[in-house]
Amino acid sequence: MQIIYEDNHIIAVNKTGNEIVQGDKTGDTPLSDHVKAYIKQKYNKPGEVFLGVTHRLDRPTSGVVLFARTSKALSRLNNMFKEKNTIKKTYWAVVGTKPALPEGELHHWLLRNTKQNKSYAHQSEKPDSKESILTYKYLCSSDKYHLLEIDLQTGRHHQIRAQLAAIGCKIKGDLKYGSARSNPDGGIHLHARKVEFIHPVTKKTLSITAEVPNEALWKFFEKSIAQ
Repeated sequence: MQIIYEDNHIIAVNKTGNEIVQGDKTGDTPLSDHVKAYIKQKYNKPGEVFLGVTHRLDRPTSGVVLFARTSKALSRLNNMFKEKNTIKKTYWAVVGTKPALPEGELHHWLLRNTKQNKSYAHQSEKPDSKESILTYKYLCSSDKYHLLEIDLQTGRHHQIRAQLAAIGCKIKGDLKYGSARSNPDGGIHLHARKVEFIHPVTKKTLSITAEVPNEALWKFFEKSIAQ
């Protein structure tokens, strides 16, 4: 487990592409339990450790996950995640097809199918659908793949995965949304790269960046961007 930011009120972890944030029907130990154990041991805390889950990442997605260490921080972060433009979330996505335009805005209506655990992107509003908006920017390419930077304007179920698939830019390894083959580790090439926000208690501006997974293609893109 990689802790990438920590203070008295919040803690941020760089999630791997096979961890779950909260417990689910798989029965696998969630990341939240690992963080609690870390806090309990580091600070020698007696009894139950408080830890609030403020948002989630899909299991196969890696990157920044924020947790609250106090109830005050939890309630404020929960409100911030609900409000527009208070928390800026930047993702990196590796796709098999380069988008037609180097940058743009995607505007769809997402309809969730709970039985399939999948969302479908529509061009117009449907009953029970939710408006979904993101902006993307093309960054660079390898011989087969392309790196996009995504800024989420809304936070919907599988939003990036569904919207990119809808324009033919399927994320590497994402079988659910049409990728030709899976990744060896079962994850997908979608990474929550950065979160930027005003600290809910200290009011300082925070920018928390998560290193990409230690995998050849990710490292190639990270090196290419740094040059």
